Amino acid sequence: MKKILVANRGEIALRIMRSLKEMGIQTVAIFSEADRNAPHVFYADEAVCIGAPPSNQSYLLGGKIIEVAQRLNVDGIHPGFGFLAENADFAAQVTKAGITFIGPSPQAIETMGSKLAAKEAVADYNIPLVPGTDKAITDVAEAQQIAQGIGFPILIKASAGGGGKGMRIVQNAEELPTQMQRAISEATAAFGDGSVFIEKYIGSPRHIEIQILADTQGNTLYLFERECSIQRRHQKVVEEAPSCVLTPELRQAMGQSAVDVARACDYVGAGTVEFLLDENHRYYFLEMNTRLQVEHPVTEMITGIDLVKEQVNIARGEALAFTQNDLAINGHAIELRVYAEDPKNNFLPDIGRLQTYRRPQGVGIRVDDGFEEGMDIPIYYDPMIAKLVVHAENREQAIEKMKRAIAEYQIVGIENTLAFGTFVMEHPAFISGEFDTHFVKKHFTPEKLLVNDAEEAEIAAFLATQILATSQQQSNTVQQESTAKSRWRANRLW
Repeated sequence: MKKILVANRGEIALRIMRSLKEMGIQTVAIFSEADRNAPHVFYADEAVCIGAPPSNQSYLLGGKIIEVAQRLNVDGIHPGFGFLAENADFAAQVTKAGITFIGPSPQAIETMGSKLAAKEAVADYNIPLVPGTDKAITDVAEAQQIAQGIGFPILIKASAGGGGKGMRIVQNAEELPTQMQRAISEATAAFGDGSVFIEKYIGSPRHIEIQILADTQGNTLYLFERECSIQRRHQKVVEEAPSCVLTPELRQAMGQSAVDVARACDYVGAGTVEFLLDENHRYYFLEMNTRLQVEHPVTEMITGIDLVKEQVNIARGEALAFTQNDLAINGHAIELRVYAEDPKNNFLPDIGRLQTYRRPQGVGIRVDDGFEEGMDIPIYYDPMIAKLVVHAENREQAIEKMKRAIAEYQIVGIENTLAFGTFVMEHPAFISGEFDTHFVKKHFTPEKLLVNDAEEAEIAAFLATQILATSQQQSNTVQQESTAKSRWRANRLW
């Protein structure tokens, strides 16, 4: 492939293009009118405005994107993540147009895009599954019977869901009818598919995911795990690799299960298999994401492998250049998603202008972003400003490096999650590794950041007073010395 169109925006578009440039591949950017001055637009060799700011009038216009690719003689399309990345119809249309889709087959996307279909696909591979239904449920009476068999509490989940949408925890039989109707309604509104199913609710789980790569020659490998348990609204905020609770034996078992999941749907490309790990370190298959993950940099940091380059090589039909035995974990990496959100106000999104925007620097610090100082954060898209990633020799050093990087990251004009990142890094539960997906619910309240702000303001005021006092003292000293010198000169002249 000599030219690739990146069907995405912002930090992921820029991140993909950097790897493509190192491979000697020309890049094509698409952009909405809101992103006309975005860094990824200027970085690309060619850029085309695809439409108005709303996603459904720009980045989700698959047919128009393919037309642009054909007009510019593009060899491949990389979807990044979000937007059309897990759209089986778009992948099929790209292939039909004679362009290489840099990702798995439409069939694999479709199978793993449905949690029920995914469960059915992996049934023959002896992969641990959370106890629950293997088909969609719409009848409340049937749901009651199944729930009684599983035992409360249960979890109602949208089959086509993600990001916590169409998900309801049910503590008892009385709650089930209402919660089920809410889950169905939310799933229908969010995904156009109201199918829901029931699982046993695991009370204190950790969210562990395994990165896999699979080529067209039948080789499938796992690139170890990522710990993704620090979440708000079922969406990740802090990720790290490796997990501090996995033993080598458990890591190998989960890795092999991830490989089997990939084989169950004839997967090709880079993908992620997600698991829940309970308090007894039993793991259960959750779902598979058929794309590059937001948190993929932590895997790149500990393995030294560029996942985007591997995606392109696999799409070219090349075999993986390494084996499972060649892979090893090097050090520890942590990622903080820097969102334009206000942690002091229930993580509500914020918009506005980046009045000051200065990135941290130093060995082992990586910032993937798509903004520059003076740019506006648009209201139309995901509120993520950047991914701040650090790498160090061990977890303790990585935590300290992240704290230093956060302290050096200057963002003024937009509420953001940097202070929350510091809160996580300094919390005893995170430092000890004794945490789960309920970390925010158990340990965080907005008041804790407000207290920190007040303490910082008090310290700043104290320092300002000290500086002012020192400055006045120095000024008085200089004035006294000047007066003494003047008198000395006067006496000399006299």
